[in-house]
Amino acid sequence: MPLLHAATVRWRSLSWRRKAAFAAGALAVLVCCVAAVQYMATGDGITFIDPSHPGRSYLAVFVLVALDAVIPIFPGETTLNAASTAAAQGRLELWPIVVMGALGAIAGDSALFWLARRYSRRIEPQVDRARANANVRQALDLMDSSAPALIVGGRYVPGMRFVVNATMGLSRIAYRRFLLWSVLSGVLWSVYTCAMAYWIGLSLGEYPLASVVVSGLVTTVALAIVFLSMRRHRRTLATRGRTAP
Repeated sequence: MPLLHAATVRWRSLSWRRKAAFAAGALAVLVCCVAAVQYMATGDGITFIDPSHPGRSYLAVFVLVALDAVIPIFPGETTLNAASTAAAQGRLELWPIVVMGALGAIAGDSALFWLARRYSRRIEPQVDRARANANVRQALDLMDSSAPALIVGGRYVPGMRFVVNATMGLSRIAYRRFLLWSVLSGVLWSVYTCAMAYWIGLSLGEYPLASVVVSGLVTTVALAIVFLSMRRHRRTLATRGRTAP
């Protein structure tokens, strides 16, 4: 078979580094496919957390959070909240959840960054459609065009994470600089999300599902307060600028 022979020759000509990268990529695709199939079967991120299999639960946090960066339909934050709630009940350890949440966020950011940079023609129309969302557009305006502010702050706004990371990939920003702020953003986000869900889980220990919902609601309300305050501050500055002699 000429095609198989050509593929074999091509494989043998690759360096060990490229072979390792290809194998890692194939494994990542396989994991993504398994996660996608399971997600379509269950429909939420809570069922991915099984305290009777801690290792699998921690891996689920990493995979779902990473996938959520590239394909926002995956319940990354819900899975992180559910795992933290289980930790509050003493059924999982909190620190591996925080670590896997941060690593998943960083890995997902980098994956989307490079996808956008390599396949800009396919990614850019999706970014434009996401930017058309009024909430996303308003959040972008409030944070101006500062890359650090967008990377760190954009993670907390629904729909913003995809727009920001894809936009960074489409821009000329160096990956090293992007990665620095992505690491800071991922760690802060994971610590905050896990701590909030853990604290609420301690208060609502008998109602694990309610603790997941409440932690998400608290985050949404906090974000609304922050952005309303920022908008009011900017309007005040603009008014003063117009009335100044």
